[in-house]
Amino acid sequence: MTRVLVVDDEPQIVRALVINLKARKYEVDAAHDGASALELAAARHPDVVVLDLGLPDMDGVEVIKGLRGWTRVPIIVLSARHASDEKVEALDAGADDYVTKPFGMDELLARMRAAVRRAEPVVGEDDSLVVTEGFTVDLAAKKVNRDGTDVRLTPTEWHLLEVLVRNAGRLVSQTQLLQEVWGPAYRTETNYLRVYLAQLRRKLEADPSHPRHFITEPGMGYRFEA
Repeated sequence: MTRVLVVDDEPQIVRALVINLKARKYEVDAAHDGASALELAAARHPDVVVLDLGLPDMDGVEVIKGLRGWTRVPIIVLSARHASDEKVEALDAGADDYVTKPFGMDELLARMRAAVRRAEPVVGEDDSLVVTEGFTVDLAAKKVNRDGTDVRLTPTEWHLLEVLVRNAGRLVSQTQLLQEVWGPAYRTETNYLRVYLAQLRRKLEADPSHPRHFITEPGMGYRFEA
């Protein structure tokens, strides 16, 4: 079932959304302020967030930034703010869509479905296999092969490799890696990344001391290059 996190400080809107979503077989969590929203998101891992910008304790844009520090969950802003610069600010912070109040329930549901659909990983025969000159990563089968031999990876090594490979060519921040692999409580343990990246390099790089595929961007994060 699709889990929705509704974040709004207007009780009647929350009640309407909860009733309508549950009637359509969604699982729903509700938060009335930004701090509760961030805690619930970390604890419940929603599939989509419906977020009002005007919250009592912080601006909704700060909630978006907080979520984007560790998750790519689709975020649909639901706000009475109509100014284009405010919409742009929310979208630039990482929101996926913007619906202005008052809103039609059918339109909101359609946008939610579209956002969830876009977020689903589409891994087919052609894009589940990542081939480098030294090793092959099969995302669908969760296997790595080097020189014709399967490479044994620990679950943590695999998870780290998978996040980097799925973001091939893009810098993945230290915070994002820590939170995606170890969870939202691990924001500062950058030594974990150094240790596990060194292990991946030893297992997969031709010259671990001069990595070709697992690139460090000092002070920022890591990048996988095929």
